[in-house]
Amino acid sequence: MSSAATHLVCRECGHTYPISANHVCELCFGPLEVAYDYERVAASTTREAIAVGPPSLWRYAALLPIDDVRARIDLGAGFTPLVPAPRLAAELGLGELYLKNDTVNPTGSFKDRVVGMALSKARELGMSVAACASTGNLANSVAAHAARAGMDAFVFIPANLERVKVLATAVYGASIVAIDGNYDDVNRLCAEIVSERPSWAFANVNLRPFYAEGSKTLAFEVVEQLGWRYPDHVVVPVASGSQLTRIHRGFEELALAGLMPEPPAVRISGAQAAGCAPVATAFESGRSVVRPVKPDTVAKSLAIGNPADGIYALEVARQTGGAIAAVSDAEILEAIALVARTEGIFVETAGGVTVATLAALAARGVVRRDETVVAYLSGNGLKTVEAIEQTVDTGVTIAPSIDEFWATLGARAQ
Repeated sequence: MSSAATHLVCRECGHTYPISANHVCELCFGPLEVAYDYERVAASTTREAIAVGPPSLWRYAALLPIDDVRARIDLGAGFTPLVPAPRLAAELGLGELYLKNDTVNPTGSFKDRVVGMALSKARELGMSVAACASTGNLANSVAAHAARAGMDAFVFIPANLERVKVLATAVYGASIVAIDGNYDDVNRLCAEIVSERPSWAFANVNLRPFYAEGSKTLAFEVVEQLGWRYPDHVVVPVASGSQLTRIHRGFEELALAGLMPEPPAVRISGAQAAGCAPVATAFESGRSVVRPVKPDTVAKSLAIGNPADGIYALEVARQTGGAIAAVSDAEILEAIALVARTEGIFVETAGGVTVATLAALAARGVVRRDETVVAYLSGNGLKTVEAIEQTVDTGVTIAPSIDEFWATLGARAQ
């Protein structure tokens, strides 16, 4: 399958542009996104053809923006497990609940999907330097994909990032630039660098239209893994808001491409940390404007105070009958332990935000027992172990004595 991508189009005014490393409309400064020839996809792509494709996101190549197969940087991302979660569902008072487990991607987060798209497009466009503004997971993925492709890599991060994420970037040989500020400060600097180095492939800046397309595969996979049926309700973590909006678009594209017989009626809800909740605050207050905030949360991978796609995530939640809610740091840490204890999946703090928000929305009746629900778990808990150090029981130390074992743990071992 070759790509049916045809051009870029402004989401605000509809002006079109040729495929290039361009992300902002020159007329209205709106964001650009990739447009496709859906009739072509419908004529050439079937469920059966997808089923025999690679067990990765590339099985949906016709609805992705890469034309040249040789340009693909493929670490095997995507087609991650959709895990039934009956024990977690029982805890939350829900019925049919699934966890989309993106913790098992090559660098441990869903970012491998979006980076695979962005840097593959960079190769196709002849760009040789990979870069990004990151809260951690993106830095890991850009460094890994650049190493695979033989590209130089520069990653820009807030200086207070989790140490594990910094090390998991450094190991790939990327140049790491820590900024004394938050993610929004990092992002502004990267935008300035792009203006002086337009040949640099900033995954989430000048290549953002292609980067965002990787998240659509989270919708494609869920529908295929459910036996080609839509879920009723999904809960998605919100940082920039791009993942939520692209999942929504992915559900729509399956119908546009003739792979589903009807348009989706999927309710889409978003999850934020209370310490960085500009979109949730706008939703709860009924506003149509997302006001920037200064992040202060344990969930650093979601700590984007001025989300680029926040207004669009807000619109999607309202249009689909979903919600966007925020949860405290304490609730986030409790949710990490809950999903680990009930379903054996260790998530990072962003996953804790998703599960805690799912619990809150279930308690309010927003997520219902009669719905087929999917919660998206975006990153592996080994990335944020320091967040839970004070909240888990790490055991006891005893002498190598059977008597001491029974004396210390006998009651627990009955």
